Amino acid sequence: MAKDSALFVCQSCGAVHAKWAGQCSACGQWNCLVEETRSAPPGAIKPTTSRGRGIAFESLSSETPEPPRIRTGVEEFDRVCGGGVVPGSALLLGGDPGVGKSTLLLEVAAKTARTGRRVAYLSGEEAVEQIRARARRMGLADAAVELASVTALREILSTLKRERFDLVIIDSIQTLWSDAQDSGPGSIVQVRACAAELVRLAKADGPAIVLVGHVTKDGQIAGPRVVEHMVDAVLSFEGERGYPFRILRAGKNRFGATDEIGVFEMGDAGLREVANPSALFLGEGKDRAPGAAVFAGIEGSRPVLCEIQALVAPAAYGTPRRAVVGWDSGRLAMVLAVLEARCGVSFGDRDVYLNVAGGLRISEPAADLAAAAALISSAVDKPLPQTAVVFGEISLSGEVRAVGRADARLREAMKLGFDQALAPSGGTAAGVRVAGISRLSEAVEKIAAG
Repeated sequence: MAKDSALFVCQSCGAVHAKWAGQCSACGQWNCLVEETRSAPPGAIKPTTSRGRGIAFESLSSETPEPPRIRTGVEEFDRVCGGGVVPGSALLLGGDPGVGKSTLLLEVAAKTARTGRRVAYLSGEEAVEQIRARARRMGLADAAVELASVTALREILSTLKRERFDLVIIDSIQTLWSDAQDSGPGSIVQVRACAAELVRLAKADGPAIVLVGHVTKDGQIAGPRVVEHMVDAVLSFEGERGYPFRILRAGKNRFGATDEIGVFEMGDAGLREVANPSALFLGEGKDRAPGAAVFAGIEGSRPVLCEIQALVAPAAYGTPRRAVVGWDSGRLAMVLAVLEARCGVSFGDRDVYLNVAGGLRISEPAADLAAAAALISSAVDKPLPQTAVVFGEISLSGEVRAVGRADARLREAMKLGFDQALAPSGGTAAGVRVAGISRLSEAVEKIAAG
């Protein structure tokens, strides 16, 4: 029998050290090394002289049908999962504390149970009565969800092997503990071991399992990154404090798109699905002040309109300030440099503030022209046309490049009452008149001329 050895494992990145140290040499975090006793894992391969059975190979061409889907009844959740939850799959949901992960999954569990599926909700963080109180507040108390408050992995595995469930929700993976490991709940070893057993159960017996994962202060799911490789989908639930909007994103999905989003609004009675995010992020259709531009973006398979706001003001101190919320600060620096070098618009002695209204985060390059238009509008103190949307990618040479799915962007704009666009291609498309912008200097001239 292998002798147990004491090792020190970083609880932030999972690096293993032979002795204790104040700082992890791998990730640089302080006071994160915890002593753990390790022995040979239960499934470790031992030296043997016997031969294996061999592997039966199959060809790529197969008549295997597409995997069936479990429609949960929460359309935004099903959209992000790729059209529903696949039986036998394992999903990992992460998010900041208090963002509404448990609320979302309780609604998913209740609405799935109403479709006739058997659903189990296992919580290691809340008592059963706390879950019932939330269900009553959300109007879901009549759903046939089977609740339990449990943290022992052995009990969970024994029950799930004996009972047949269609969907199992475990909140959260950091609270589970396996008696096969000597470390405490939430440690790197425990999280990896518990996740591996649950994923193995899902693949063998067929229930779809949703695991809730805590996040670190950097927004990463706590525990070893190998857990994200084990599961079939990694979902993140995001939301800015002070805003009621919540966005569900898929960072990894073996059964669907990885850039899809679902939009929810948090209220007193729980989460409400938002079928038209554009109207939500644009707000009221009042006159827009100088420095505001409506960006026609694409999030996953759906077009989303949002407002990009800019403020250019004289610098109060010697060094101009650059602040950005909801967009990449590196792209803001690039756009400012192109405006100065290619268009002669100077920002060297002025503060620049950029904000994406509604708490939405934008990552696609198509927002370059909208951000530049907002900056120019604020700098010259002239508003953009009230019925115009803006999109396009800016190159370092000052050229405005075309972006994908322009027709879908324009159709969404027309649906909300916009009839013109500042975009690379000219003409009229989807009922919207497009002013062809080939270089950023043309946009500067148009906005300055009013």
